[in-house]
Amino acid sequence: MRTVKSAIVGLVTAGLMSMSFGAFAQDDKAASLDELLKMVNQSKIGETKESRSREAQFKKQRAQQAKLLEQAKAEKAAQEKRSEQLEAQAKELEAEIKKARTLREERLGALNELFGHMTSTAGDLRSNIESSLVSAQFPGREEFLSELIDKMNSETKLPTTAELEKLWSLLLQEVIESGKVTSFSASVSDPSGNQNQRTVVRIGNYNLVSDGKYLEFNPKSGNLSELARQPANNNSLALQNATSGFTKVGVDPTGPAGGQLLKALIDTPNLKERWQQGGFVGTYFITPIFVIGLLIAFIRFIALGGIGAKVSKQLKSKKANPNNPLGRVLKVAEDNPGIDTESLELKLEEAVLKERPAIESLLPTLKIISMVAPLLGLLGTVTGMIVVFQAITIYGAGDPKAMAGGISSALVTTVMGLIVAIPTVLLHTFLSGKAKRITHILEEQSAGIIARKAEG
Repeated sequence: MRTVKSAIVGLVTAGLMSMSFGAFAQDDKAASLDELLKMVNQSKIGETKESRSREAQFKKQRAQQAKLLEQAKAEKAAQEKRSEQLEAQAKELEAEIKKARTLREERLGALNELFGHMTSTAGDLRSNIESSLVSAQFPGREEFLSELIDKMNSETKLPTTAELEKLWSLLLQEVIESGKVTSFSASVSDPSGNQNQRTVVRIGNYNLVSDGKYLEFNPKSGNLSELARQPANNNSLALQNATSGFTKVGVDPTGPAGGQLLKALIDTPNLKERWQQGGFVGTYFITPIFVIGLLIAFIRFIALGGIGAKVSKQLKSKKANPNNPLGRVLKVAEDNPGIDTESLELKLEEAVLKERPAIESLLPTLKIISMVAPLLGLLGTVTGMIVVFQAITIYGAGDPKAMAGGISSALVTTVMGLIVAIPTVLLHTFLSGKAKRITHILEEQSAGIIARKAEG
């Protein structure tokens, strides 16, 4: 019985302990029901005290929130009142501004139209000065013009007489300096990026030169730099060293508009660059066969020249000399004096036929080269156009310059093929004529020998 009672006490104690919200440690155990009741009462007293504290704190915060709400409502009312005052003040200021504008317009009168023309003039002059080569010698002028334009467009500022006079002075300066050839000192960058102080010669508003090199002016940064490529024989160094008189020098007439002609001139590819644009077909096919064709033509020209000279010498001699085709043909007639006419004719024809391959040697190869070269040029053009159209497919046709550059490079092989074909055809025609002349002499002399034999 005592054991059952102890078990019940333990269960009740565990249940109450689990409901006590952690007021006691788990290791604390009630030894009896009285102690358990005492522990429960103490837990209730602690919970009641904590609840009252929380309730007091909540009421205090509620009072503070109510106070803050009243303050916010008061602030809102004050701001609304201030807003009404500001709106009324704004309307009064708008009316005053309108009156001031009307008064300003009345007092300015014709000056409004004057300022409009002055603003337009200053704007045009600023755009000209920004790209003008004169600004390389006189920097900072566009800043003054920008400030002047802002003043003339402002409702609170007016330009002074001195500023208007300076605008007129800048106009005159730009016109006068555009017609001068003068020198000044400035920092110049070479193609490697190194800067040094040099004497720069300005040819009006057209070109800038220094140490025999044309310069490029960057309007945004105000820097001067040498052009990466220079036009040949420009004589600019002579102009820089001249002290008086006239000096012949190349000038870009499009200088005031940006110098497009000079840029196009220096960007024009030279002969080597054009040859490199021929690509694989032009470099490894057309160029080698052109060299081969020239070698063949040179060799045959020397050979046919020597044969022709020997044949001409043989024509003047009565004795056959076997060191030339005509001598060998005549030798056949001399070696067969008693043969009949028909047999002699056959032997002479055979001798002429033996000489013909040596006389016409390599001429068919030269003819083939003249026929194949244009076809190779066309092949290079077609392959180049395929590359261009593939690029258009990927990147689009938004840049006509890039398309034109690709098509131009593709057509280079056609030009190379024609350059090979035209002289090769002429050389073949010339050499073929020399060979036919020698062959004609052989046939003519053979026919004469047969005719004399028939008559005898």
